[in-house]
Amino acid sequence: MPAPAPADLAAPLPALITDAAMAAERKGWFDKLKTGLRKTGTGIQAVFVNAQIDDALYEELESALLMADAGVKATEYLLDDLRGRVKRQMATDAAQVKRLLADAITDLLQPLEKPLVIGQFTPTVIMVAGVNGAGKTTSIGKLTKHLANEGASVLLAAADTFRAAAREQLLVWADRNTVEIVSQEGGDPSAVSFDAVTAGKARGKDVVLVDTAGRLPTQLHLMDELRKIKRVVTKADATAPHEVLLVIDGNTGQNALAQVRAFDETLGLTGLVVTKLDGTAKGGVLCAIARERPVPVYFIGVGEKLEDLETFNAREFALALLG
Repeated sequence: MPAPAPADLAAPLPALITDAAMAAERKGWFDKLKTGLRKTGTGIQAVFVNAQIDDALYEELESALLMADAGVKATEYLLDDLRGRVKRQMATDAAQVKRLLADAITDLLQPLEKPLVIGQFTPTVIMVAGVNGAGKTTSIGKLTKHLANEGASVLLAAADTFRAAAREQLLVWADRNTVEIVSQEGGDPSAVSFDAVTAGKARGKDVVLVDTAGRLPTQLHLMDELRKIKRVVTKADATAPHEVLLVIDGNTGQNALAQVRAFDETLGLTGLVVTKLDGTAKGGVLCAIARERPVPVYFIGVGEKLEDLETFNAREFALALLG
């Protein structure tokens, strides 16, 4: 879950919610994550079946990690790290090596594990970018639900005015989550963003979520539009935007890393939302991101339902990946 807001903003938890209930909920999420990562993890897990600890094991593991789109740099790093762990622990069977690989992946991904903090600014302004088809608008709807569950009041800004369906889609999410929305049919994205931040301040909202138009990093005029939105948001609130998130589709593998690089250079990303990990065998891309562009991963998704987007935990991910 996102980090709780300060005491004056946080909603009191219902008395029925206990530590045990929260642990059970997280266990349910882990089981879902394990199922969702099956396509990515199967090839890696297969390496350890009836395996001997020899050069052939490491060669097969190298191939499996590359097939999972972990990338050359992360794969080399993990294998070197794993060899060191095996030597230090004096591992004697494949099951031990598999556990040590889980430790290595956990440590590699640890820098990506960071909570989304709400409440330091009122409102906390969050810009959300991403290419068309990555699940950006849907992720905003799910994120809105998360924030509402934490007791935060949310205002949505429908600044994806290039795509009429995006505005309609966001209106549906706003209605489903019973939150307010600032929208203009065919309006200027920057103007919509400015109005939303101004309205958020005037209405005392905890969060303003700005949905920007889906675009490819190669569409320079649209990337310029993103820069403009960010400048205009800063004019509405000198401290904003407080978070700049990129939604990436796990199915795109190494291309997702290229997107992170391009959008980070344009906007200065503060966090990622990785979607559709259940539909791909390329979930290893998180390892590539951790090694080459370690932007925090706030949320990962393994399904279409509201509850199918959860906070990223490096250890959970590593264990789910390796079964």
